[in-house]
Amino acid sequence: MAQREQTTPRLVAVATADDQRETIALLSTPSAYGPTVDDVQRIETHSAIVFLAGDRAYKLKRAVRYDDLDFSTLESRRRACVAEVRLNRRTAPNLYLGRRPITFRPDGALQLDGDGDTVDWVVEMARFDESDVFDRMAERGELGVSLMPPLARAVARLHAVAEWRFDHGGRRSMAWVIDGNADGFAEYGPGVLDPAVCRHLTTLSHEMLERQADRLTARRLQGFVRRCHGDLHLRNVCLIAGRPTLFDCIAFSDQAACIDMLYDLAFLLMDLLHRRLGVHAHVVYNEYATATGDLDGLALLPLFLSARAAVRARTSATAARLQSDPADQAAFGAAAREYLDLAMSLIEPAPAQLVAVGGLSGAGKSTLARRLAPTLGAPPGALVLRSDRVRQSLIGVRAPDRLDSQGYTEGVTRSVYRELAARATTATAAGRAVVVDAMFADPRDRAVIADVAQTVGVPFTGLWLDAPVDIRAARVTRRRDDPSDATPAALREQPGRAVGEMDWHRLDATPDDATLARSVGTMLGSPGRRSP
Repeated sequence: MAQREQTTPRLVAVATADDQRETIALLSTPSAYGPTVDDVQRIETHSAIVFLAGDRAYKLKRAVRYDDLDFSTLESRRRACVAEVRLNRRTAPNLYLGRRPITFRPDGALQLDGDGDTVDWVVEMARFDESDVFDRMAERGELGVSLMPPLARAVARLHAVAEWRFDHGGRRSMAWVIDGNADGFAEYGPGVLDPAVCRHLTTLSHEMLERQADRLTARRLQGFVRRCHGDLHLRNVCLIAGRPTLFDCIAFSDQAACIDMLYDLAFLLMDLLHRRLGVHAHVVYNEYATATGDLDGLALLPLFLSARAAVRARTSATAARLQSDPADQAAFGAAAREYLDLAMSLIEPAPAQLVAVGGLSGAGKSTLARRLAPTLGAPPGALVLRSDRVRQSLIGVRAPDRLDSQGYTEGVTRSVYRELAARATTATAAGRAVVVDAMFADPRDRAVIADVAQTVGVPFTGLWLDAPVDIRAARVTRRRDDPSDATPAALREQPGRAVGEMDWHRLDATPDDATLARSVGTMLGSPGRRSP
C-alpha cells in the first residue's frame, strides 16, 4: 500500500515513556501474522510505520508529538486509529478493516490481537497493488483522462457526506496557511528559495485573502467548510475494482482537514497541474463543478491553488535543508523552486471571458468546447456549460437515461437557456473563463448570452459552426457515452431552421478537430496555452 508523502514537519518533542521497540520487533516478524505470511516489508514515515504482511497492511502510529499531531500516549494512538478507520471508511470501506490491539501474552511476550493487556494499537488495511496508485500511474504515463470524471465524482460524494464544521475555515484558516508558509520560507528557504519571491508571494496571497475575506466567511456559514480529506493528491488515490478510491485522509488534525471543500479539491488540481496534466485537471474541475453546482466559490481557486503549491514549496525547502546527501538536497531544492514558481503563476490568474459555441446538431460544438476550454482563462481552464447536461439536470434525468419529447418543449428549452445564462453570470463574476456549448439557433438566446458578458463586464466571443448535414449525421452516429439526445433523423429536420441574423464568427467546422481548435485559439489570443 502507498503512504502519504513525507513533509518533514517540525519536531516539538519525542515521547520516551512508550518504548515501541518490542512492538516494532513483533510486527516485523512473519510468524506474528500466522502461517500464511513468510515475509514482512516495512514502509516508514515521520509519524507511522506500515508493515506489509500477506494480503494485509498494519499501520503503527509512532509514539511522537509534533506541532500538528500527538501520538505520544497509548490513549492518543488508540483515538487516532479509531479516527483513521472511521474517516477513511467514508471513501474506502473495503480497505480499512479496523483497529487491532498489540497485547501481552501470559509469558510476557507480545502478540497481535490477543486477550491480554493492550500495549499499542495498529490500523489493519487490505493491501492493494501499489502500481495502481495514481501517482505511480501518472509517472508511467498511464493515468488516463477517462479516470478523471469518476475521480471528481468520488471527491464530490465525500464532500456531500462530510461533517459540517462551523468552527473552522473562513479567513482565519487561510491566514494560518499563508503565515505558516511565510514562516517556513523564512526559516528554511534561505539558500533554497529566492527570499524576494517568497515575500512577494506572501504579500500577494494576503492581498487576495483580504479581497476574498467576506466570501470565505459566508461559505463557512453556508456549510462549505467540512471535515474533508485534507491530503487529496494523487499519492492518496488508487484504483480499486476499476474505480478511483480516495484513502489515507488526514485524521489527526482538525486544522488541516476541516477546510473549505474547494480548498480540499485544490490540492488535487494543483498536483495535476504540477505534473503537467492540465487537461486532467480541467476535466476534474469541470466534473466537480457540475456535480456540486458550486460556482460562486470558484473565485477562491487562485488563492487556494497557490496556497497548496506554496505549502509544497515550503515543505520541499524544509526537506532540502535537512538532507545529508547532496543529491537529495538538490532534488528537494529543485522541487521547492518548481512549486514556488507554480504558486506565483497561480496567484495572478488570467482574466475572465465568455465564449459561446453554437451550431446545429453534429456541428462539433462539444468537441471544440472540450479542446478549447483548457487553454482559456486561469488554470485549470474554462468552465464548460453544456446545454444537454443542464437540460438533464432540470428534468432530473441522469446519464445514460435519455429524455423524451417532454424534455424538449419550448418551455423547457427557455428554462435551459435561462439557466445557462445564470450559471455563466455566476462563474464569470467569480473571475472564471466560461465556454457555453448550446445550439443557440434562436437569436433571442444568442442575445441573452451576449448580455451576460456585457452585464458582468467581460469579453465575449460568439462562434457559430457550419457543417454539411451528411458530416453532422456521421458525427452524431459515432457518439458514445454522450448526453446529447440528437439523432441523425432529428438533425435532418434542422437545415431549414431559420437562425436569423448572425453576428457571431461563422466557422467552417469540416476541418479536423485539432485544426479548428488551433484556429479558434489563435483568434481568441490563446494559441494552445498549456496549464502550468
